[in-house]
Order: sequence, then structure tokens, then C-alpha cells
Amino acid sequence: MILALISLLIGASDLSLTALFSPQEGERAVQILVVSRIPRTVALILAGMAMAVAGLIMQMLTQNRFVEPSTAGTVESASLGLLIVTLFAPDFPVIGKMLVAAAFALTGTALFLRILRLVPLRSVLTVPLVGIMLGGIISAITTFFAYRFDLMQSLNAWTTGDFSGVLRGRYELLWVTFVLTVMAYAAADRLTLAGMGRDFAINLGLHYRSIVSFGLIIVSMVTATVVVTVGMMPFLGLIVPNVVSMMIGDNMRRALPWVAVMGAGLVLACDVVGRVVYYPYEIPIGTIMGIVGSALFLVLLLKGRERLA
Repeated sequence: MILALISLLIGASDLSLTALFSPQEGERAVQILVVSRIPRTVALILAGMAMAVAGLIMQMLTQNRFVEPSTAGTVESASLGLLIVTLFAPDFPVIGKMLVAAAFALTGTALFLRILRLVPLRSVLTVPLVGIMLGGIISAITTFFAYRFDLMQSLNAWTTGDFSGVLRGRYELLWVTFVLTVMAYAAADRLTLAGMGRDFAINLGLHYRSIVSFGLIIVSMVTATVVVTVGMMPFLGLIVPNVVSMMIGDNMRRALPWVAVMGAGLVLACDVVGRVVYYPYEIPIGTIMGIVGSALFLVLLLKGRERLA
């Protein structure tokens, strides 16, 4: 709540309490608050919650703590889907672009899981490395065609999280991620059982394939919606679930609210840093998140190696 309040008050335009209640500047300040600051803060909260929960779901389904949409090829697949729909149907509505991107994200994630079944996993570190390599291949293909058809600027917008362009009327699609987060919470017990392994889940009467498909659909739609609306935020779904797991364990129904709140808080904090470090200009949140997330990712990898040793 404190970070959300700070987010509302920080920006190039003056939005102090004095300006809000000033007879001369009050109308302009209220307009800035309603049209720009509140939508931006809500978008930050929704995107942070959803991407953190998507990371938690992927970690449960793959039984690996180093997996999330940006280390499994999911984000890169969504970007490829956006590129294809931009090339062949540029007038497609935003919801249509989101559905196409979600279909590609689902396909890319399913391919990642298929590869995992074929690769001998002698170390838990192998799983994210496979995902990063798969994402690199998909990203290279996307970059080639984006360069070929002069769409590099659009590609950069999709792959760099940036909330500076969020205004009223341009973020409402993110409410879909809130619905998907609620659906994930409703299925939390089943997802927890699925995370214990296929044989264990089937022995307890769970339809394993259906719940895995349900979880992957949620991850794909969340990723596509966030990428379409504000771009990619790397490592968010990796860091937050690991921190929550260290504090309260792996029960998803208990952990999911904490993951959602901490995901929103981390995104708000990174956005505030990006807005004040080079004030009045902004550093995209994707850049800040990449620096923070990659550093924490390395820490988790080193700790994982120590445990394995």
C-alpha cells in the first residue's frame, strides 16, 4: 500500500496534496491522477501479481525452482506470436492479438516440457538452461523476421517492460490476469498435488493431464496479456515464489496470496526506482527488473549448487 501511494505521487508532473486541492491546479492534477497515475499503479499491481503467480504455477508443474515464463521459452513464444499476427493481420483487435500470443506461448511451453522428457536431467540446473536455450532459439527467429520486415522497434516494445505509456483505456486488458489469478487460487490444491509428481497425483485420484493443461493455459494467457499490454518483465516469476517458499513452504493455497502481494510489491518498487534514478526521465521497468532479477537468479543458482554438492 505504501509503494502504491508512492507510485501515485511520483512523476514528472507535480501531484502533491497541495496541487490536488489548489483552486488553480486542482483540475489538472485530478486529471493526471485519474487518466495516468491510477491506471499505471493498477497496471503495475495486476501485472506483478499475475506474473509472479504464473512463475509459481510453472515451478509446481515442472517440480523445479528455477523455471518461470522467461526461462522456459514462454515469453519468447508469445513475442513470436505477436510478430506473426502483426505481419499477417495488423488490424487485429488487441484481444485477438492476446489470444494468438497465448496460443504461441502455450505451444512454446508445451515444447519445453516435451524436451524435458527427452533430456536426461542429472541436475536441477539443467531445466532452466534448456529453457533459456529454447528461448534463445525462438528469440533469434523472431529477431530475424522482425529485422527483415522492419519491426525491430515493435519487438523491442514487446520484450522490454515499460509502463510509461499506460493510460486509462490502455491497460484494462490486464484485468484478465486478475481473473486468471483467482482461477489459479481456486485450483491451488490440485496444482499442489500435480507438483508432487504424476504417479502420486494419479494415485490420489487427480486427472493429472487436465490439471497440467489448465495450469499451462493460465501461464500462457497471463504471459501473453502482460506482453501485449506492457512488455516482458524477466525473472519476476522466479524470484518471488522462491522467496515465499523459503518463508512458508510449498503449499500453493497458502503461498499464492503471498506470492501475489510480493510480486506486486517488487514491480512497484522497481518502477519507482526507474522513475527516480534519472528523474524526470524514466528507465523502463524491464531494465530494472532484469538487473535485480538476474543478480538474484545467480544467487539462487549458486545456493542450489551448494545444496547439490
